[in-house]
Order: sequence, then structure tokens, then C-alpha cells
Amino acid sequence: MSSSLFNFTLLCAMTGLAMVGCANTPMSSSSNEHRVIVHAVSAQGVGRAIGSIQFKDSPAGLVINTDLSELPSGPHGFHIHEKGSCDPAEKDGKMGAAIAAGGHFNPTQAPHHGTPLQGHLGDLPVLNVDAQGQAKTSLIAPRLKLADIHGLAVMVHAGGDNYADQPKPLGGGGERIACGLIQ
Repeated sequence: MSSSLFNFTLLCAMTGLAMVGCANTPMSSSSNEHRVIVHAVSAQGVGRAIGSIQFKDSPAGLVINTDLSELPSGPHGFHIHEKGSCDPAEKDGKMGAAIAAGGHFNPTQAPHHGTPLQGHLGDLPVLNVDAQGQAKTSLIAPRLKLADIHGLAVMVHAGGDNYADQPKPLGGGGERIACGLIQ
């Protein structure tokens, strides 16, 4: 075999090995984005899929692209919750939708609910739903990365979010109406 043919063959083999190795490394291009299926939730359990949310790392923070439908129009509380479950659970003696997801993601133990710039790390920008019940928008959570939320849940609440604990706790979002697992 000629020297140039041998070098070409060796280069091809090494390139192939490198590509296989790169496909399995955590820093592959797909590791910085993740798509989550979102389901309607109720006290009876997890219901039908109503769309998806794509999370993607960026220099500005976590970019959140929503493609949701069949939601009530208007503003909705939108949060990352501390546990990876959308199941109903009992709270205060009553079954509630997606209660198994726990509270807002708050690993720094921030004392109060707040905006995406301060407060719980799981506090996301308000999700606005149009008159047709769709939320197709891009939002940014500047303090989060995809690695921070792996294994948790993303939640849509029935009401809006005023980013304060007054007059109602946790911004007044109320019941949980949609949930997705970030796996």
C-alpha cells in the first residue's frame, strides 16, 4: 500500500472514531437543548398532551420556546418545580393537580417568590396565551441553564403571576393546569 493511501485510510479511521466518540460526549450539540411534552393536569391525573416546550442554553440564559394549545387565554404563572412529577397528590386533605411536583425550584432558598431576575430560580416570565388558547412564544430565564432543571417539572398555572407573595402567595397563579417532565 502506498504511503499516501495508508495515510488517507488512517485519517478516515481516526475521523470515524473521533466522530463516534464525540457523539457520546456530554458537550454534543444536542446536549444544550431539550424538548418536553406538556400535558393537561387535574386532580384526577395527567391528561392529554397539549404541546411542547423547548429549552435551550444560550449566553443570555435558558431560552424557552413554547408551542402550547388548549389553554385558557390570558396571563399564566409559569415555573420550574422542584420534583420531576406531574402526578396529583394530596395537599391540605384534598387531591390537587400535579402537587407531586412540589414547590417552585428554589435551591438557593430565596425567602420570597419573585421575578426571573430575583426570587426562586424556578420563577419564569409570565406565559401569555392568546384568544385561541395558544402560547407560541420565546422567553428567557437568565439565571438558569438546562443542566439546572434536568429531572424537574415545568408548570403552567391557572392564573397570572404578579411576582409577589401579596395579596396571594406565589404570585396568585393558583391551580396547576399543565405540566411537563424535563428528563
